[in-house]
Amino acid sequence: MRFQLPPLLLLLLAAASGASEDSRLRYSPAAPDWLRAIGQLTVPGIRQENGYSRHHTERCSATLVAAPGASHASVIVSAWHCLEDYEDLSQRIIFTLLPASGAPLAIEAVRYSDGGGMAADWALLRLRQRIPVSQVPALQLHPRQADPALTVVMAGYSRDSGTGANGEQLSYDPACRITAADKHSGDSDCRAYKGASGGAVVQLTAAGVPLLSGVISEGNSVDYSRYVPVSAFRQALPPELASTAGSGAPLQPPGR
Repeated sequence: MRFQLPPLLLLLLAAASGASEDSRLRYSPAAPDWLRAIGQLTVPGIRQENGYSRHHTERCSATLVAAPGASHASVIVSAWHCLEDYEDLSQRIIFTLLPASGAPLAIEAVRYSDGGGMAADWALLRLRQRIPVSQVPALQLHPRQADPALTVVMAGYSRDSGTGANGEQLSYDPACRITAADKHSGDSDCRAYKGASGGAVVQLTAAGVPLLSGVISEGNSVDYSRYVPVSAFRQALPPELASTAGSGAPLQPPGR
């Protein structure tokens, strides 16, 4: 997550709050099964520092998505800034999931489309290998925008040393509020840390179907996270997703 660097006072307040006030939970077998659609994204990059090129590996989050009724998924959603330093196309972007077996599933991903800057901090990537939704429950895209009157779930691989376990654990804020939203961006009181960038903002339908409503962009690691809603990149979706996004197609439980 690309965070606004907080002043010293904010750092002290965050430390004082302690893990007891952290509303996030770690993924476990008791957690909602659809959380398995959220994986780690490893992006090799090159940064310019003091006139020199330096290799850098960006570790973010991404979400596997599919159209309602699809048997396989091959598209993931993440954040543009996670790919900002990706220049050497000979280096592979890797998306890693934890399917039901618990054995990591690592698949190469290639850039499909993105917003091109922090003002449109979204990215779509295609996987080199299709994943059966019976193995990993890909999420459906919200056909409109998340309802500010309802709570959302924000999930990703935060790299804090507490609940996020330095990015080794998928963590999620199970019920936070949208505080502002329009077609291009949204604010919430969800807690997430660096590493959760590109992770999922999910809202459940009345029937309990999880819908990817946005992608995590930035925040302050305490009580504010900004996201990019699906409406900001709906027109850039690949054909198999664009044909149903916003069409009112029937929603189905993931993996069915």
